[in-house]
Amino acid sequence: MRVEPILKAKAELTHGAKSNCPVVLSSRVRLARNLESYPFPGWAKESHRREILTYCFDAIEGLSQMKRGTRFTIDELDDLEKQILMERHLISRELMGSKENAGVFISKDQSYSIMVNEEDHLRIQQVRAGFNFKRIWRTINALDSSIEENLNYAFSSDLGYLTACPSNVGTGLRASAMMHLPALTFGNQMEKVVRAVNQLGIAVRGQSGEGSEAAGSIFQISNQQTLGESEGEIIKRLTNVLSSIIEQEHNARQKLLKTDPSKIFDKIGRAYGILKFGRVLSSDEALKLLSLLRFAVDLNVVGEEWRQVIDRLLIVSQPGHIQYQAKRIIEPDERDVFRSTMVREQFSDLTLLNFDNAHKIL
Repeated sequence: MRVEPILKAKAELTHGAKSNCPVVLSSRVRLARNLESYPFPGWAKESHRREILTYCFDAIEGLSQMKRGTRFTIDELDDLEKQILMERHLISRELMGSKENAGVFISKDQSYSIMVNEEDHLRIQQVRAGFNFKRIWRTINALDSSIEENLNYAFSSDLGYLTACPSNVGTGLRASAMMHLPALTFGNQMEKVVRAVNQLGIAVRGQSGEGSEAAGSIFQISNQQTLGESEGEIIKRLTNVLSSIIEQEHNARQKLLKTDPSKIFDKIGRAYGILKFGRVLSSDEALKLLSLLRFAVDLNVVGEEWRQVIDRLLIVSQPGHIQYQAKRIIEPDERDVFRSTMVREQFSDLTLLNFDNAHKIL
């Protein structure tokens, strides 16, 4: 399998980098860029797409940030390999559906992923654990500048960077955070949060992005506007909104523990029982139950050392990863049994839950 080196490599999101903010699983900044003198990918001839792919890969390969990275053309990957990369958010669903003359370049630590000939000629992204947009913007801006030294971007002095979709014109920047918001979800407050941030030009989606449903109390929250603000202003505005949501989540947790602790403790206890002793586990159920156990870590009911295990399982319990670990084609029902066995083995050393510790955070 061509993607096996990526699966075996140590990556920040799968090998437990310490987070500075448990509510934020990861932060991402993505830049949309296009080459001047070429049509956008959706309008380009295959000969143009082939040239663009070659030019971009050649420009990326020599960069220090991508040293010892891995590149794939989409037509050399089978469906399972593409699904695995998508589950890790290294490629998009749109690139996954491309036929040829498209590809991706992934850095050794998997923090950088550069898609070529998706909706735009280049989609440059960096994803890091935790909540630190300033750091990500500084490093991805440096990478973008290095690429621009080798490629001529399509740029208008009036509009900014030109993109296939008008909603990306300007900075071409999308910043997003993957947030774990169980208390706001259980308290039925997410609808109010979504309405409030939408009025500020901030979008709330499921963890798979546009068109996806939120599951496991995990939401992707991002800017919508790319025109009329500088990159720094976009980052600052989103950071302020996310900080407000984090505060609301913390307040909701305090309220839950003060007014109805038995309700949340019961949910956590049931999740623990199924994950540790169950024999069948679907991907949707795994996400919801692992989310509850992650909440238990935040509440000190489960030791902090289990956060890394849970965050890794949120990724490797997805269908494509299960199929890879099984080393053979298995049907959905058998996948659910395999997933349950894998999770049980991971939690074999997990001791009993200590709900008394939760009150110490009040």
